[in-house]
Amino acid sequence: MKKGMTLLLSLLLITSWTLAGCASSSNEPQQGAGNTPVEETSKEPVEMLLRHTQVGADKQKRLAILQDVVDKVEGEIPNLTFTLDGVESDVNRKEKLRGEMAAGNPPDIFELFGSPDSKVYAKEGMLLDLTPILQELGIQDQFTSLEPFTYEGKVYGLPIGGSGEGFFYNKAYFEQKGWKAPTTMAELDNILAEIKADGKVPLASASKAGWVPLMLTNHLWSRYAGPEITAKFATGEAKWTDPGVVQGFAKHKEWVDKGYFKKGELGFEYAEYTTQFTSGEAVLMYDGTWKSSVFKEGQSGESLIGKVGFFNMPPVENGAGDQTSLMRDVNNGYGFSAAVADDPQKLEAVKAFIKNFYNEDMQIRGLVEDGVLPAMKLDEKVLTDSITDDLMKEIVAVLNASKTSFPAFDALVQADVTTEISNLQIQKLIGGQTTPEKMAEELQKVQEEANASVE
Repeated sequence: MKKGMTLLLSLLLITSWTLAGCASSSNEPQQGAGNTPVEETSKEPVEMLLRHTQVGADKQKRLAILQDVVDKVEGEIPNLTFTLDGVESDVNRKEKLRGEMAAGNPPDIFELFGSPDSKVYAKEGMLLDLTPILQELGIQDQFTSLEPFTYEGKVYGLPIGGSGEGFFYNKAYFEQKGWKAPTTMAELDNILAEIKADGKVPLASASKAGWVPLMLTNHLWSRYAGPEITAKFATGEAKWTDPGVVQGFAKHKEWVDKGYFKKGELGFEYAEYTTQFTSGEAVLMYDGTWKSSVFKEGQSGESLIGKVGFFNMPPVENGAGDQTSLMRDVNNGYGFSAAVADDPQKLEAVKAFIKNFYNEDMQIRGLVEDGVLPAMKLDEKVLTDSITDDLMKEIVAVLNASKTSFPAFDALVQADVTTEISNLQIQKLIGGQTTPEKMAEELQKVQEEANASVE
């Protein structure tokens, strides 16, 4: 590997603290009266730091699930105490965890982005190899996919759940108009135009953080250029300047220019994205299936229960590849510090955490209570019988109707490319400071530099 790439990895792995547990006392049974062995209960106290991203009002159900798992583990491991550290997802991934990894001191358990992060950290020896633990628990073949967390044949993280992306829409408004979910891009264009003519916001928007609008952009270029194209950027088999990719950028820009997004979107945080839709201000919202948790009792979208639908990105005329393909992945998960292996009590706690979190009951609970798609293989009848709300049934039907799927771009390209498009290019496109063609050219320059650094 060239020096440039070594430096890039060092910068990527840029620190917090892990509360170190003491070694356990002797495992030899003590002798009681009459030389009768008595069960040992004198293990030293051990504290573990658990970093999660379940912060904010709409993630309380997810946090409650995590807390229940923590309570079970603490009940099984003598003198164990978890400290839960809630951090916003982007801050955890791009700031805190990178710093902690660079300092060689990550939390004991932490939310981890699969590809490419887990592979970088695993290569640096910072992640616990979970392969023998999965075998010990007998669940090594129970996951839908462990690829994002696998490096050189070993597993270094576990997905929390799966997700897909598509359009949530206000069913009441659609019914009032006599509309059904669009089945072509032309139909969607007509719907957006009519919503705008009604004086409403066609599409929710919040583009201060680039990943939010890029969910939509990513699916658009995958329709025009084909769902497999993004994986070819890092290999040099395809380029960002390919006509279909540029056409996808242009489609997003067209919708911006026509006023289909709320004015001022570059200043809106992700929370505003949800509010625009739940308040009725915006009629459609492109987001991940995790957003379905908002439309449950006690959540911010409670008033829309039974009034929200979901559809996949419609096919485009002359589009490449499978036009039913849906953006879907299992890239958000949990990782564990490699240092845990040196502490028997912490290692037992990790095993207990995995056992209590990754099982059928918890996967079903995540689906029913929080709208998180299972990351483990479940019996189809059990899965079907567990779904009670109409929105989740509709989401599952949409997912089942897609013949193929593809991961988000940031799971496929290098960190420098992700930074370029997320922190600069998409905002410039939305703000009218660049063109689709120029955006593609700039991205290709960074892509070629990233590709060269690993040759």
